[in-house]
Amino acid sequence: MQFWLKWIAVAAVLAGLTACATGPRTVDADVRTVAAQAPGAAVLLNARYRFERGPLVAGQPAPDKLEAMAQAALARVGALRDDANAQLSVQVGGYVSAYWRDEWGRPMGYGPRLSLGLGFGGGWRGGGIGLGMGWPLDDPSIPAYVSEVNLLMRDLRTGQIVYDTRARHDGPWHDTDNVLAALFVAALEGYPNPAQTVRRVGVPLVPVANATGGSAPPVPTSGAVPQAVPAPAPGAPVMVTPRH
Repeated sequence: MQFWLKWIAVAAVLAGLTACATGPRTVDADVRTVAAQAPGAAVLLNARYRFERGPLVAGQPAPDKLEAMAQAALARVGALRDDANAQLSVQVGGYVSAYWRDEWGRPMGYGPRLSLGLGFGGGWRGGGIGLGMGWPLDDPSIPAYVSEVNLLMRDLRTGQIVYDTRARHDGPWHDTDNVLAALFVAALEGYPNPAQTVRRVGVPLVPVANATGGSAPPVPTSGAVPQAVPAPAPGAPVMVTPRH
């Protein structure tokens, strides 16, 4: 009974925090980018691109979905999908994996632990031995998720890689589409002249219903982001923190 009361109280607190939140949720990502320097970087300005697919990776989200997310993020930085007149090819990837960690945030590796008990007993008619195994109700382990996306841009004329970027998020959020869409925005922070160091980038999210207005760059209708995915806040700057 105490166990259930505790979790009911926790759920109530979380609900209260959600109701009282005044700003959009932020997805934090560690971003690493390698970009071509001038004059090769000139092709990135107002670039026109097409998608090219590499080998499929087991467990990776559907390529169509990843490309739609990347297309929306590229539109924010002025790049336009134009299959017929493309200057660049774009390859994208993404994955999500889950693990368990303890209340201190340390990976556990084997999931919630089991309890194992061994007991001895005796009486006037004899003795006994027992072995039991159970799932402890006070197990503090919690699930966590590692999400990562990558985006590779290549000059179709020369074959040179002109932009190679990836973004990684580690946290409790399991709404994969929302996180991956935000990670593509984070991965393109600073485009076409990003910092050449690893940096922490925060991307605010807003519900889709509120994201359709404002001055967000237009997104081509072909391969648009599914409406179930909350979009990054229109016009909201990402927050960047250098990491050493």
